[in-house]
Amino acid sequence: MSRRVMTGYADASLLASREGLSFWGGVDAATGEVIDSHHPLRGQYLGGKILAMPTSRGSCTGSGILLELIMNGNAPAALVFSEPESILTLGALVAQHLFEQTIPVVQLDTEAFARLCRCERACIDDQRLVADGLDIPLTPLSSEALSLTNHDHALLEGHEGEAAQRAMRILHDMAVIEGATRLIDVSRVHIDGCIYASPALLSFAEIFADLGARVKVPTTMNSISVDHTQWRVQGVPEAFGFPASRLADTYVAMGARPSFTCAPYLLQDAPGTNEVIAWAESNAVIYANSVLGARTAKHPDLLDLCIALTGRAPCHGVYLDEERRAQRIIDVDVPTTHDDAFWPLLGYRLGQLAPDCIPLVTGVVDLTPSDDDLKALCAAFGTTSAAPMLHIEGITPEADCIAPSADRAAVRVADLADVWQQFNAGAVDIELVAFGSPHFSLAECRKLAELMAGRRCHPAVIGIVTLGRDTLQAARQEGSAQSLEAAGLRLHADLCWCSISEPVFPPAARTLMTNSGKYAHYAPGLSGRAVRFGSLSECVTALVTGRTTGTLPDWLRQPPGHCPDM
Repeated sequence: MSRRVMTGYADASLLASREGLSFWGGVDAATGEVIDSHHPLRGQYLGGKILAMPTSRGSCTGSGILLELIMNGNAPAALVFSEPESILTLGALVAQHLFEQTIPVVQLDTEAFARLCRCERACIDDQRLVADGLDIPLTPLSSEALSLTNHDHALLEGHEGEAAQRAMRILHDMAVIEGATRLIDVSRVHIDGCIYASPALLSFAEIFADLGARVKVPTTMNSISVDHTQWRVQGVPEAFGFPASRLADTYVAMGARPSFTCAPYLLQDAPGTNEVIAWAESNAVIYANSVLGARTAKHPDLLDLCIALTGRAPCHGVYLDEERRAQRIIDVDVPTTHDDAFWPLLGYRLGQLAPDCIPLVTGVVDLTPSDDDLKALCAAFGTTSAAPMLHIEGITPEADCIAPSADRAAVRVADLADVWQQFNAGAVDIELVAFGSPHFSLAECRKLAELMAGRRCHPAVIGIVTLGRDTLQAARQEGSAQSLEAAGLRLHADLCWCSISEPVFPPAARTLMTNSGKYAHYAPGLSGRAVRFGSLSECVTALVTGRTTGTLPDWLRQPPGHCPDM
């Protein structure tokens, strides 16, 4: 059934893709240009066009990017999906609720979507989509299936103040869009909307703050766009530094904890198995569901605050047992040897094979991945898949959750080599080495300090580690932070690589190297620089010599260790 998700009118040319797009890191918030260097639509401008794609993917911050595009007039004329989608839809919903602007959002059935993608132009209104011989009726959404408690109704009626009322109105409409039948209590929230990705994000937060909003449940904050206390000293322009720090301050004023980390699972009070939480930030959501066994939907930015202000979240998706089952079993053809680069390469390829469903990964249990290996895998998976979790046989706690209809796929060593080649388009001369996407753990600080023992950064190379405040404090207490700084590395808390900007990002750097699959994907679009990717050890070699080999690692040339049955 094709349905109208958000009302509105559009009559425009069609821009279609079979591949989902992350608006954060993939679309310029000021112009609407697609900047994801790995996406088929790279270089296209979305403004005024009907964008059709299966669903969004990647960062939860996409909602804020769409909100900004709607506000500045560079948004798509409409969005058409073939699968359920929450992140961009939420941006359109907030624009309607708070700013009285929006764009139509439509979800078509698979056959209708395929036919639409062959068209050049379409017209959408509240009743139908018409395009080059197509005339598709659109069924409006109904709220009849959503059951609210007396407390929910009290919030909607404003009994707990206007801020909570506005938040609950957005939650209500999003629950209807997501097909939830009820709202549920959550024990904690992680806010991703504190990244200053656009002026609209600040406007959104200040509307609620001005209404006296206060969070109802413990709420942590994602990394922000500046070092909160040092940005002026670091030379960040006032025009960017002030609104970025002001956005963070606004959330703190509403009661959020200034944790400023994109890896909240590294905090000492990480959630436990089956704990019902509400996290935004794609890598954190995937890690929480997959590795910790907690329960959270992949909540879009902006909805995270609404949940924090009410303590309630739409009960849909992986909050439900049946939605946590693997729909695709992916057998991994493990190389006979490997290094830590294996995990981000694998995560990226898994997302390509399961762009819209939860996979079960088999064949890697004997590799005994560390928590940091799983962190790297989950982050890379989240750049290519819209799924909020994955399972790993013998490793993650719910790996026996498999749908009876699950199909099969495989990852070959050659597939990982292809991803490595995709990540390594830059020159071999390196001016910047980027660590900490997601934020470095204490164990990673120790490992990097060991690798740098007795060595120093090359005079022409800058090495930067981004990490959370808590991790930096622990690293200083044990001395690993001082060891890294003595070797010439810079340690930056509060911000992360997906939000870093000049001059903290070295303006003169032409090619950067990273051990992060997530940042290897996003860096070309976000920074405008060429990228090299490698293991932690290979990054250290580049850091101290100013060069990388530029050749495929030997372990990616080796024959597989086994050939799983298909």
